[in-house]
Amino acid sequence: MYILTCDALLFDLDGVLIDSSPAIVRNWRKWADRHSIDLAAIMQVAHGVRSVETIRQVAPHLDAEMEAAWLTAVEIADTEGVTAMPGARQLLETLPTEAWTIVTSGNCDLAQARLRAARLPIPAQMVTADDVTQGKPAPEPYLLGAARLGVTPPRCLVVEDAPAGIQAGRHAGMQVLSIAATHAPDELLAAGATAVVGRLADLRVTRSDGEYRLVVQW
Repeated sequence: MYILTCDALLFDLDGVLIDSSPAIVRNWRKWADRHSIDLAAIMQVAHGVRSVETIRQVAPHLDAEMEAAWLTAVEIADTEGVTAMPGARQLLETLPTEAWTIVTSGNCDLAQARLRAARLPIPAQMVTADDVTQGKPAPEPYLLGAARLGVTPPRCLVVEDAPAGIQAGRHAGMQVLSIAATHAPDELLAAGATAVVGRLADLRVTRSDGEYRLVVQW
């Protein structure tokens, strides 16, 4: 058992609050087929980072901004199979709106489309790829999330599932709880996770003396 305390929670979206893996793979396949690029090579580097950065890495000869815009439009139109992760809705219902937000590598329209598909609330202070110049693993997204909530970084808890996001949270000076949904626990701990849990449904959250206590059982 592990106990974490914080004043605010910053959630990654895909793989943490929602399961969008089928849609992600399906739409990257459309893009890969369009350019005769190996899908496996894309999926090795795509998780947890902005599409534009993935495209720059796997296809440096293409206009990354234009291609990312094409992919995003396809993703917004295709949210079939996007669902809430077990325990996500129940956890968010226990938190006041000023105590949490989402920090995602997708753009705003895509994040909203997937949240609607999963029937989860859309936070007013959400941070998306549209808001930053450097995406994860740079700390900018999580630092912006903390600033929007008015909470100092050391008092924020990041909830992530990908090494790039874990590194972003740690570089921002935050604790990171990792969900072992898309990567093995050892890989998440090696990336810098403070603690690992199998799923959000395994968390127990209480509030005492103005702070949140998360009991992690793993």
